[in-house]
Order: sequence, then structure tokens, then C-alpha cells
Amino acid sequence: MRGGGFSIILVLLVALLLRSTALSVLGARGVVIDVLAFAVVAWSLRYGETPGTLLGFALGLLADLDDGHWLGRHALILALLGYAIGRLSHTLVRERSRTHLVVLAIATAVHQTWCTAFDLTSPAGWPYLLQRVGLSVLVTAPLGTLLIALARRLYGRPLFPHGPLGAGTTG
Repeated sequence: MRGGGFSIILVLLVALLLRSTALSVLGARGVVIDVLAFAVVAWSLRYGETPGTLLGFALGLLADLDDGHWLGRHALILALLGYAIGRLSHTLVRERSRTHLVVLAIATAVHQTWCTAFDLTSPAGWPYLLQRVGLSVLVTAPLGTLLIALARRLYGRPLFPHGPLGAGTTG
């Protein structure tokens, strides 16, 4: 993970700026693009569980500070998602678009359900929760998959190297 410090700060800043500025306009209209879950999924698939957990926690903590609500609400779930996806990344076929779509859909559903559940005060809010989570999954998963495919096309080689060991090494 060369240049890890700079790249993690860049990912944190871009994700938080997108969430706080451009994507907040869509969020006010009910369309939630979960850039936090997308960043954690991409980072965890690329680098594994430890960097995924660290990015998830840092991104969640900064998002909590930005939102001005309970501290740790985003940090806990994004750290857990980073760890789980990082662990699964050793067994997944990471360069398949179907894998990206499914992992992004699950991560978005878990993150949105967790964060929206804190705002519910009665069982009458369940339709709102289902609508918000469903719409978020329907928007974030295909868009994230498209962005990963576009980045892979521009990068010219696989974004997610296979196996934690380098080429020619055995464990």
C-alpha cells in the first residue's frame, strides 16, 4: 500500500465533500447515494480488512462530526462493513461486476438501515425505512458498479489484485 497516508486522506476528503455538497441536494429530494458505503467497499476490496476497518471508522467518525448527531453512529457500522468486506475480499472474485453490484447493494442496505433506524420513533416509520433503503440500494449499487468499471477501464489493469501475496510468492 504505497502512498497509503495520502490516498486515505484523499478518499476521506472526496467522500465527505461529495456527501456534504453535491449529494446532499439529491438527499433532500429523497434520493440517497451512499458514497460512504461505496468508499468503504472499494477500499476494503482493494486493501483488505485492516485498512478497510480503519477507513470505515475514520470516515464514519468524520461523517458523524459533520452531521451533528450521535457520535459513532456511522463509525461503528462502516468499520464493521470494512472489516467484513475486507475479510470476504480474500474469497471473492473481485474483478467481476456482479460481485461489485451484490457487495455494494448489501453494504448500502446495511448502512442505510442502521442509520435510518435511529430516526424512527414508532413502527409507523417502517414504510419510510423500507422506501429509503430500497431507493438507496437501487441507486448506489448500479452507480458504484459503473464507477468501478469506468475506473478499471481508465486505469488499464485490475483495481483489485488477487490474493494478499505478491506475484511469485507462496505462503
